[in-house]
Amino acid sequence: MESVKISFFNSTWRQTMNRNEILKQVLDQKSYMEDRIKDGISARQKGVFVYPRIDGSNDNLAGTKMTVHQKNHEFKHGANIFMLDEMETPEKNEAYKTNFASTFNLATLPFYWNTLEPERNQPRYSKSSPRIYRRPAPDICIDYCMANRIEPKAHCLNYSSLVPGWLPANRPQELKMLLAKRFQELSERYAQRVPMWEVTNETFWHSDMPQFPIYNDPEFVEWSFKMAETYFPGNKLVINEAHCCIFNQNPYQTNRTQYYMQIERALLKGARIDGIGLPFHMFHTLENATNAASYYSPLNMYNVLDSFAKLNKPLQITEITIPAYTDKQEDEELQAEIMRYLYSMWFSHPAMEGIIYWNLTDGYGWNAEPGDMNAGENYYRGGLMRFDMTPKPALKVIQDLFTKEWHTEKTFDINADSYGYFKGFCGDYEAELETPNGLYAGSFSLVSSYQHNVICNFEKVEQ
Repeated sequence: MESVKISFFNSTWRQTMNRNEILKQVLDQKSYMEDRIKDGISARQKGVFVYPRIDGSNDNLAGTKMTVHQKNHEFKHGANIFMLDEMETPEKNEAYKTNFASTFNLATLPFYWNTLEPERNQPRYSKSSPRIYRRPAPDICIDYCMANRIEPKAHCLNYSSLVPGWLPANRPQELKMLLAKRFQELSERYAQRVPMWEVTNETFWHSDMPQFPIYNDPEFVEWSFKMAETYFPGNKLVINEAHCCIFNQNPYQTNRTQYYMQIERALLKGARIDGIGLPFHMFHTLENATNAASYYSPLNMYNVLDSFAKLNKPLQITEITIPAYTDKQEDEELQAEIMRYLYSMWFSHPAMEGIIYWNLTDGYGWNAEPGDMNAGENYYRGGLMRFDMTPKPALKVIQDLFTKEWHTEKTFDINADSYGYFKGFCGDYEAELETPNGLYAGSFSLVSSYQHNVICNFEKVEQ
């Protein structure tokens, strides 16, 4: 396959463009992009006064040194976990689990109705459920997430495209009763273990659905969210849509795009929407790659994010696929370069609360046999690892951003008033206190809705 390079920040893609030319394109809008990224990321670092306590006291701590080390991020960054224990060898399964846990703190779990309840009243919840490719049972996923401090996220409650074949056609009231039963069962089993639920998905993506007539109901979104609020009153409820309805926009439309107006209407009608999902699948074939050009423009990107932020709900980039198209080194490196700039733009936006990639690995995508790189999602080679489970440069980009670049390690003096001030990214911290009497260890959390003062209790480290 011929190598294609992306003209990242202008409106053309060129098959002959090399990396130096691409980086020159970046420089053309470097000032605008870098200023927003730098200022936005800086604003994510919260200032906090840390008050150390040893045996409940802060006596005689002036002049000591404190070191803080960030253990994890409050900001959610993840991927779907559809291939958990789904691969053909134990070695591949282990590589998948190890790399997922070392990279992400959130996982999108498959709760599609057609594969969660393929036979009526026989749901696939437990570990012993019959296997379905790319659809591991929820209990398998949740146990893995809990063991690795990863937050599970459900995708999704009411998706018209993937519904069971046994549903009663053309009987909308009965269908609503069955949906209410589905919502109730999922709530009873998982509401306490899965904090976040996508409620509707891709409502502009499909035409008439005879098997799912309530899809054509004018109140489909509002009804779905009100039903979700009934059964998931303490959970975060998210709306999600197809990427083409979000980012490929006339920049002057802003609040007149169909997705924006759908959300605004639902909110005005009383729907409780707690988060807005913005997918970013670049599913454009090699021959039609020019169709993706506008999606990569930072001017368009910030315009879209600024527009949706006016709805006063947190934003999430919920499904990301950045193609490499080939396994050549230069193409994989370009994929990584694009991801670095996209993740930086997304992370820098004040309304953004999460960035979620789609497939971790090449060769295990939707609508294709494993390893068939010419079909379905596999065609794009948009994973972060190769089919043989070796990491691609894109995986290292994500790991480095969240463990090095957007990560806080500091040492500072405790002043005469017995406290120290520092700025750091939100998350959980370990701390050490060096005193004349020895070394002490403690922990605390820095959160986005933080208190300006944090008390950290220390215990002596036995040496």
